[in-house]
Amino acid sequence: MRNLYLKIFFILFSISTFSQKVYTETIKSSSLAGELNNERKIKIFVPESFELDTTKVYPLAVILDAEYLFDIYVANSKLFASKDKAPEQIVVGIYQNRKNERKTDCEIDANSMLTQTSSAFYKFIKNELISHIEKKYNLSPFKTIVGNTITANFTNYFLIEDEPVFDAYININPSFSQDVSQLFNGKIPTINKHIYYYLNNGDYNSDKKRKDIDQVYYTLKNFENSNFSYKYDMLKDATKVSSMGQAIPSALGHIFKLYSSISKNEFNNHVAKLSPAEAIEYLEKKYVEIEYLFGANLKIRQRDIFAVESIILDKEDGDYLEEYGKMINRLYPGSPVGDYYIGQYYESGNDLRKALRYYKNGFSKLSSEDPNSNGYYKNVERVISKQRAIKAGGGEILETPSEQESYDEGTSEG
Repeated sequence: MRNLYLKIFFILFSISTFSQKVYTETIKSSSLAGELNNERKIKIFVPESFELDTTKVYPLAVILDAEYLFDIYVANSKLFASKDKAPEQIVVGIYQNRKNERKTDCEIDANSMLTQTSSAFYKFIKNELISHIEKKYNLSPFKTIVGNTITANFTNYFLIEDEPVFDAYININPSFSQDVSQLFNGKIPTINKHIYYYLNNGDYNSDKKRKDIDQVYYTLKNFENSNFSYKYDMLKDATKVSSMGQAIPSALGHIFKLYSSISKNEFNNHVAKLSPAEAIEYLEKKYVEIEYLFGANLKIRQRDIFAVESIILDKEDGDYLEEYGKMINRLYPGSPVGDYYIGQYYESGNDLRKALRYYKNGFSKLSSEDPNSNGYYKNVERVISKQRAIKAGGGEILETPSEQESYDEGTSEG
């Protein structure tokens, strides 16, 4: 990489507290040579799991104005990850208020373009900082950048480049450039990858600033590009300080909406009208996309499996119960749920021998102390009662030669 020159002077300190590690480093930058401060202090948060699993990859978040925003972002990223609402992240903060660097780092000329000094800071982030972090940590392709007021406006210059470096942009109380709407008009309709965008406003801002932010919001509303997803918050009863703490969790909820389990809103808007085959496909595609974007190799959550249960049961006479059960057995081979649905499939088709075999197999996975075991065994008893009734009526329950083969096919994939 051209003009790349990094030298880590020293690690000032590292602390380990409650499942986290935070490191502070000073980096000398060739891009910032001759500027107000070419030695930049950065702060890095690394999840504890990094040392436990060397193959795991993490999205990267770059936080400008680290003196104010770093700790807020880290606290929220940990909370979202602990609640399974977002993947764990590597978080890097850049200090910009030691010599008031933020003004020269993010200054804009009369034509709403970066100046020589802000171009240098831009190159530092794009060509040096990210490369430095990539060498030390396993990163997924997904990257977020966060700023406040003028540093928020600066983040947008990464968005309008030909190939945006970042996938998510958090603009807290942005002090937008005069022509930023025009810049967006030329870029956002052409975006061909998923981009997430957040901005907020509030009564605490001046009339002019509120108007400037609203103008950008109205510009964003006019775009119809499925690859570009934005969220706008008008914060009431807030202050400039408290808005930072309100904006970041709201932005994270928007950015990592795909990562979360299927919400009621997602189900109603995207899942409820699907056929059973489409619902299963939706689940599988959702998790493929999660892995691709965030590097999180998740199994389909049981909560999401049950979210589509009503579709599988109620539509097309349960024809997809067997496929549904096999999917569950592949994902959760120790769970009795997959066998239960396959048993239901065969029972509804009056293939009682196969139904009984799957119900028994599912029951064998339950501990005798499991409070659900008695309820689950009622499936076995019900099928046995049906078999006895058939025999009592002079009927015969036949086992086809392919029965064991079919059973093995349904369970061996787990």
